[in-house]
Parts: sequence; C-alpha cells; structure tokens
Amino acid sequence: MKNNTLDKNYWDKRYHNQQTSWDIGSVSTPLKAYADQLKNKDVALLIPGCGNAYEAEYLLQNGFTNITLIDIAPAPVEVVKMKLKDFDGKQLQIICGDFFELEQKFDLIIEQTFFCALEPQLRNAYVKKMHDLLNEGGTLAGLLFNRAFEGGPPFGGSKKEYHSLFSPCFEIKMLKECINSIAPRAGSELFFIFKKKALLL
Repeated sequence: MKNNTLDKNYWDKRYHNQQTSWDIGSVSTPLKAYADQLKNKDVALLIPGCGNAYEAEYLLQNGFTNITLIDIAPAPVEVVKMKLKDFDGKQLQIICGDFFELEQKFDLIIEQTFFCALEPQLRNAYVKKMHDLLNEGGTLAGLLFNRAFEGGPPFGGSKKEYHSLFSPCFEIKMLKECINSIAPRAGSELFFIFKKKALLL
C-alpha cells in the first residue's frame, strides 16, 4: 500500500531485532474459543498480518483444511514456512506480500493485531479491502483494542469508532468487551463478529 511508512522493511527489522511485543507466544485465548465452536473446517480462511501464526497452527492441528496466511515481512513468513512445512501447499497457503494487493476470496477472515499495526489513515482502506476479500455472507471476526496508545504501532481505538468505521460495509453481529483475554490485555480488547453486507451500487 503506497504512502505507508510502516512497510516491509520496517516490520522485517522489528522481527530481526526481536521487537515483537505483540507476540504472545501462543494462540490467543478468545480466538481459540471462537475456533473451537466453528463447525465447518473446510471454510476458506484468511489470517492477515499472520506473524508467527499461532492461530493458524492451532487451526491446522484441529483439522482445518483451507487456510491462507499473509504477512508483508519476509522474516516471520520464513519461520512459519519451516514450522508448518507439513501443511504448506496442502491445507495451508503462505504468502509474503501486501494484504492490500491480495485478490483471493474467503469465507472467514480472522483479525489478530493486524488492524492495530496499520497506520490510522489506512483504516477505511482496510474495511473496503476486507469487504472485497470476503465471499457474499462472509465473516470478519477477531479482536480489536479498546484503548488508546502513545504513538504507535499499535494504534488503538474505541467501540464507538469501530462501529462507525465498519457499519457501512458490515452488519455488526457482535462487538463487545472481551471476557477471556490474556492477562496483559484484560479490559483492553473487544471481540467482534462482522458479516459482509451486500452493498447497493
């Protein structure tokens, strides 16, 4: 995405220097709980800004068959390719590239610390791209920060802001304070489920 100073080189440097404070080392508790209730394990699923891909690892271990990962930084992509090599090219597709240039279609997109890593001026583009990537009736689900940060990334936000940002393109099925966050994020996360709207042209 043009005019984004937080580019491939920025994120690759963060990984190489181990400046990855967002990395919790395991699947996020709320996303694990969400995955556990998903019945269709063949759903076409995308995780953007996948990082070390703990969520994908958990999903694969639990029988999901159609997962795509994308990250702009080569460093984590190489790690994930090695870690999940038994699935790569089969149940799993791993892409090193720009989310905003992705042109596939998905039934479900999982949000986990990708939105907050983007500069705020890209948020409208994020919403539009998510809408474009989803099949009709598709779902965007995951976690958003419900707090402000000094500087960034991460860049924070609020329930009111997210409702206003997403509601033109998505039906807000759920947007509420998370009750099962990991301890360091307790009280600062919202869990959401948004359904793609059919937009009138």
